Amino acid sequence: MDFDILVILGPTAVGKTALAARVCAQIGGEVISADSRQVYRGMDIGTGKDLADYVVDGRQVPCHLIDLVDAGARYNVALYQKDFRKAYDDVRRRGKVPVLCGGSGLYIEAVIKGFDFKSSPVAYRSPPVLRVLCVGLALPRELRRERITARLRQRLDNGLVEEARRLLQSGVTVDDLLAYGLEYKYLALYLTGKLSYDEMTAQLNTAIHQFAKRQMTWFRGMEQRRGVPIHWIDAALPVAELVEQVSALM
Repeated sequence: MDFDILVILGPTAVGKTALAARVCAQIGGEVISADSRQVYRGMDIGTGKDLADYVVDGRQVPCHLIDLVDAGARYNVALYQKDFRKAYDDVRRRGKVPVLCGGSGLYIEAVIKGFDFKSSPVAYRSPPVLRVLCVGLALPRELRRERITARLRQRLDNGLVEEARRLLQSGVTVDDLLAYGLEYKYLALYLTGKLSYDEMTAQLNTAIHQFAKRQMTWFRGMEQRRGVPIHWIDAALPVAELVEQVSALM
């Protein structure tokens, strides 16, 4: 393989985790998460850890960089760079293929481009440190919206509100939840009486759609302005076909 790391990226709700796990099962890889909120323990439903997706044909696909710190702790992209390098070096040392998977564009670029956060308040790019094969999952806007709305309903049915309530009961503050944004922000507003349940779900649904648009804007910037080639594939295809398309790019 003429790359150091395979990257699978895309906006929320396109099926990145399931694809990454299946690709890893086929090529002897291990997933490294690139999600800025999956590092927090106890924030499972709202961040979409989807742990069941890492079981492929009865076998567990290893995943790194989830559940690193307790909810309420402070974590940032500079810490992620250090943790990523440890995980990446460990995967490579054991002869496995690292597969970076997620939708946090800043975290992805920070590790594949070698951003330096120590020399000034604004990151700058050093020469690329990794040879990257970057695959993007994309959906037509309306289909993406349908998936986002359906997934939000599913997460609410599966205990998302209860998860946020448990976080508050465990000592995580309302301000912490507000700072985590998206699901946890709106759940905090609901649980503190600032929003009704219907207001919370409607506003959260809109916020997630807006977030997905911002993700796509970031990825287009990576590709068009910051020199990261992305091979886009149709996320609406069956996962087996997606695996074949990814394999053909290797």
